[in-house]
Amino acid sequence: MRLRLLLRRLTVSAPRMAVRSALPWPFRWAMLAIVAGFCAAIALWAFEFGKDIAGLDQGNKEQLQQARSQIEVLRGQLDAMTLERNKAQSVADTADTAMTAEKVAQEKLAQLNKQLELDNQRLKDDLGFFEQLIPAVSSDANPGTLAIRGLQGEVLKTGELKWQVLVIQASKNPVEFNGQLEISLTGLLDNRPWTHAAPGLKQAIKIRQYGRLSGVYQLPTQVVLKSLTVKVLEGSHVRTVQTLRL
Repeated sequence: MRLRLLLRRLTVSAPRMAVRSALPWPFRWAMLAIVAGFCAAIALWAFEFGKDIAGLDQGNKEQLQQARSQIEVLRGQLDAMTLERNKAQSVADTADTAMTAEKVAQEKLAQLNKQLELDNQRLKDDLGFFEQLIPAVSSDANPGTLAIRGLQGEVLKTGELKWQVLVIQASKNPVEFNGQLEISLTGLLDNRPWTHAAPGLKQAIKIRQYGRLSGVYQLPTQVVLKSLTVKVLEGSHVRTVQTLRL
């Protein structure tokens, strides 16, 4: 019996059962959020209104305005300093470029000066060489006379023979000469007479007034050079010859 009464209370037909309309939970949360936001807005308004009444926010606004003004001034000064820095950098770059160009120009001038000194020394050597020949050239020489002047030879420490010779035509308007210059060497090899005329000691010669010829020839080992003879040939005909004793 008691069990039946208990089951009856738990069923729909129980006498104390109440039926209510169900409200979806999203609407419940939305209502709670609206109420909370409204309360927060009222609290914020009350806080701001209280600060205005007490005059607490006025000093902060003035400090903020002063800070903004100082920032603007500092920003202007920074822009001016940046502009000055850019101008100074431009001037420095221009100065560096000018210094680099001047350095390159000085190096080129130094090289040119060195080359001019070498050319000047060479011209002096040539002038001295030709001045030695002036007394040897007679003004009444026969037209078309071919002559050898200034024959020089030197045996270097490397065992090479360095030689040079000047061939001239002693006339005012000579005909161009085409021929060949040959050099023959004499000396001692193992204390025996030695004569040598190698193809390397022959050169073609083509001159009108004068021609300067020179060369270097490697001597055989253990040769003691005594003399060198220069011949100028026109075909098979010897036009002039000269011998230099060493």
